[in-house]
Amino acid sequence: MAKYVYDFSEGDKDQKALLGGKGANLAEMTNLGLPVPPGFTITTEACREFLADEAEPAELHVQVTMALRQLEDSVGRRLGDLHEPLLVSVRSGARYSMPGMMDTVLNIGLNDASVKGLVKESGDERFAWDSYRRLLQMFGKTVLEIPGEVFSDALDEAKRKRNATSDLSLDVEDLKALVRTFKREIREHSGAEFPQHPREQLDLAIRAVFHSWNTERARLYRRRERIPQELGTAVNVCTMVFGNLGETSGTGVAFTRDPASGKIGAYGDYLSNAQGEDVVAGIRNTLSLDDLAQLDPPSHRELTKVMRRLETHYRDLCDVEFTIERGKLWMLQTRVGKRTAGAAFRIAAQLVDEQLITLDEALERVSGGQLAQLMFPQFDSGAARDLLTTGMAASPGAAVGRAVFDSSTAGEWAARGERVVLVRRETNPDDLEGMIAAEGILTARGGKTSHAAVVARGMGKTCVCGAEALEVDAIAKKAWVGGRAINEGDVISLDGSTGEIFAGELAVVPSPVEVYIEQGLNVAVQQVDEETAELVRAVDRLLSHADARRRLAVRSNADTAEDAARARKLGAEGIGLCRTEHMFLGDRRSLIEHVIVATDAAERQAALVALLPLQRQDFIELLDAMDGLPVTIRLLDPPLHEFLPDRTDLSVKVALAKERGETGPELDADVKVLAAVERLHESNPMLGLRGVRLGLLIPGLFALQIRAIVEAACSQLKQGKDPRVEIMVPLVGSVMELHLVRDEAQAIIAEVTAEQGVAMDVPIGTMIELPRAALTAHRIADAADFFSFGTNDLTQTTWGFSRDDVEAAVFAVYLAKGVFTISPFETIDADGVGRLVEIAVKEGRQTRPGLKMGVCGEHGGDPESIHFFHKVGLDYVSCSPFRVPVARLEAGRAAVAH
Repeated sequence: MAKYVYDFSEGDKDQKALLGGKGANLAEMTNLGLPVPPGFTITTEACREFLADEAEPAELHVQVTMALRQLEDSVGRRLGDLHEPLLVSVRSGARYSMPGMMDTVLNIGLNDASVKGLVKESGDERFAWDSYRRLLQMFGKTVLEIPGEVFSDALDEAKRKRNATSDLSLDVEDLKALVRTFKREIREHSGAEFPQHPREQLDLAIRAVFHSWNTERARLYRRRERIPQELGTAVNVCTMVFGNLGETSGTGVAFTRDPASGKIGAYGDYLSNAQGEDVVAGIRNTLSLDDLAQLDPPSHRELTKVMRRLETHYRDLCDVEFTIERGKLWMLQTRVGKRTAGAAFRIAAQLVDEQLITLDEALERVSGGQLAQLMFPQFDSGAARDLLTTGMAASPGAAVGRAVFDSSTAGEWAARGERVVLVRRETNPDDLEGMIAAEGILTARGGKTSHAAVVARGMGKTCVCGAEALEVDAIAKKAWVGGRAINEGDVISLDGSTGEIFAGELAVVPSPVEVYIEQGLNVAVQQVDEETAELVRAVDRLLSHADARRRLAVRSNADTAEDAARARKLGAEGIGLCRTEHMFLGDRRSLIEHVIVATDAAERQAALVALLPLQRQDFIELLDAMDGLPVTIRLLDPPLHEFLPDRTDLSVKVALAKERGETGPELDADVKVLAAVERLHESNPMLGLRGVRLGLLIPGLFALQIRAIVEAACSQLKQGKDPRVEIMVPLVGSVMELHLVRDEAQAIIAEVTAEQGVAMDVPIGTMIELPRAALTAHRIADAADFFSFGTNDLTQTTWGFSRDDVEAAVFAVYLAKGVFTISPFETIDADGVGRLVEIAVKEGRQTRPGLKMGVCGEHGGDPESIHFFHKVGLDYVSCSPFRVPVARLEAGRAAVAH
């Protein structure tokens, strides 16, 4: 018989796939002897079976009964007992952390009878009725799917009658009245009475948690975080401990280090006389752990010891949820904590210094995506500022956008290209769509462990929480700070590093990490405070270690000397792709136009001769900027119509001129160009006359470029420089195409080097960007000195996609329906496109062992794709200059991981 239920004493932290993250870590803390309330976990397997069949596995009810009776025996109380009732919580717990996305129900086991038993046992009538009120509210919203506003509005009305701002001001009679109101609302909205039988409550709550795996907000979060949709969630049934038993009780969330900055020292939020959901929901602004030390020194000391033990055990930043019940500390959850990009680098370096982890392990604790975040600009401290107020710096960054006050508006405005900042009193899981769409998130309530803060840090979004001076009216779509109004559409700026909120748009400047990468460590640390300097030094340390560990070289895609120089500053070890077509734009368009429209060989040759010195100078400058490093120059690739006027516009222009009876050289030139446009018109130009086909069908075009390249390299050699140029032929599908271009190129190279009196080896290779090229790589390798995978076109031709068309029309639906978890143009499609790459690598090197191979598509700067390219054995990746540091870090991480 399948085992679906595990006692907390049976599991460990390595069973996250079966017990979920929460269940596995509760088991780990139990095994460590920490104060964990007894309980049991229902496995993810049970959830998957339930979701597949819409019914629990037959054995599950029996196994839950057995586990529940064991729990009752261990604590000496029974679920729903009239005198000493056992109450339990039912919480979700997926394999991967999904903060706030799934459901929780507290105080299961209370009913009209057992609430009286809880009064006697606790000696606190208000506490008992408050607990019953909370059960009804959570059960109604979570299990019965009644809108949460039904209950929160009733609670607000009760406080209004009391002229109170906090639910703590409600007395016993107020809470009894609320219980009656909540029960009535449940009856009216669900058509049935609130279930009085404790086991029915438990079974329905378990079902609700299973169902919460497939809520739209949970699916949206998983799509964003690329968590598989089929994993399911575990369910944790845990003995209730109460933080709402008066001033000697409370609840909190804490981190072993500051998750926003990485600063050493425990950090967290605490609420006296509250239950756990109150902290995360941000409905009241919290106290700090220092405040807890003043209120309850023994509990604070024990919590500090537990947190140190957990951090040592997990060897990482941990976050914990805890409750203090009348002076007794209980640990309700731990996990390796989410952190900001800056905190990730600082903490990794700190743990190396503390000898808890190695440098290799530290490299695995950071990511290229986090490094990219740290390179984003920040607000200019010297610019004029209009400070509105200051809140808690929950997630760093500089966010500018128009204020919006609900999730749907944020999504709509962002979809039309507006930058928005989501402003809320506090966020809840239903706000996820707007949080994803927004540049930044601002809340009036909550602390660094509130829902808004935790989710924002996980997504790398700027967030300021707990801005107490901010009054938010979501219905009116307006907020106030003192006497100043923030209306929907007003531009505001958030500084997630300081918590400051400004009116209007602030100017930005390069971040300290960008300054370090471009100008060096000494320059960067001289301009910042010590905390920021520690971050910059941590980045330097880990990036340097990545450089030492990586096997993959990192080149840059660059078309100008300026781009090449910047890429070299950022650590590029050469150019993996120079697109020569970019050199024919602007005022040179007319010259290439003359090549295209030429009607005879002499006219075409004259046009090519005019282009030669310009191309040669381009290549001289490029080779000079990358002297001593390889420079791969791709011969002309795009369809020639891209250099000509629009067919329709030109046809109209010519027709109108003829209708008006115009004559003269301008019209003659237009007629000639129009004839060329008509001759070259293609229904699908991206699969037509482009790439190697241009070189074979337009005499002299590739010869011009090859001559310019070789003459530029010879010029550099004569000046004592070290040019390392490589010629790349695009869109090859047959080895014969490459042989034909190679023969022409070698003849030109021999001619030019003889003329110049120099000896030079110029490798000639090809892009692998067609499926046929990949599948015949064993033959193409005969004629190639290197392969460079053009994964943009290889993805298009493998999937049959026209990227410009499908990204807008198809991808949103495909991502929503789970066809993709991410665009195949962002991260390599390992199963399809990646399989072609693997075949080409393997079979190309069977023909020519040691054949140099790289990638020059956009995937060359994508962190996940870089790991794939390392694994299949490429020699280098090439990416845009800005992503070079990201690629360096990820290449090092790939070497450590594989």
